[in-house]
Amino acid sequence: SCNVYFYHIGGGFNNQKGLGPQKIKQYLSLFGWDKKTGIDLPGEKSGFLPDPEWKKEKLGSFWFDGDTYNLSIGQGYLKVTPIEVAVSFLPFANDGKIFRPKLAKAIVDSEKNVLKEFPPEVEKENFIKKEYLQIVKEGMRQAVTDGTATGWLDSLPVKAAAKTGSAQIGKKDWRDGKDYLDTWIVTFAPYEDPQILLLIFIKEVKEGQPTVLPVAKSVLEWYFSQQK
Repeated sequence: SCNVYFYHIGGGFNNQKGLGPQKIKQYLSLFGWDKKTGIDLPGEKSGFLPDPEWKKEKLGSFWFDGDTYNLSIGQGYLKVTPIEVAVSFLPFANDGKIFRPKLAKAIVDSEKNVLKEFPPEVEKENFIKKEYLQIVKEGMRQAVTDGTATGWLDSLPVKAAAKTGSAQIGKKDWRDGKDYLDTWIVTFAPYEDPQILLLIFIKEVKEGQPTVLPVAKSVLEWYFSQQK
């Protein structure tokens, strides 16, 4: 989780040309960050991907380079829901497919007889090259072995991959000046043949406090302890 790296990719630096806001928006849209997932729950909201035209029309202001750098690290005017983020990480775990999320796999009776099944529905596939997905997947594995998830998910009984994140929300603790953050982790395991993808989101955590990582570790330890 390195802001400087994403600043370079999104906004550019020296001789490196950045993607720019339109390309960033295009790629995030491919992964569904601006539309409802269709989960079978009432009241789902869709995310929002800003661009220069929107800012000019709605806010009456120009799009500045700083807006692009903010967008590059997932801050600024961007909005996204936890379920959108979870669904968008599926292609890295399953080689390129986005599924419609569902609350239940099946309905069973008291004797575990299946009364009704809800089979998987593929919403999109083959929309981005698999070699690109593999690069991100390898980076997520390195976040566990050498990055922000080291010390937590590297001690699981299976190999895991993860992406951690935190977003400043403009709130500080007046006593020590530390920021409050919205904290995230998306993880899947086992790395070679994923069975579970997990997203943990915790709001308003004081900077420096461990939150999503110990929760994710506990959930994954429990999950794999139940496997026969």
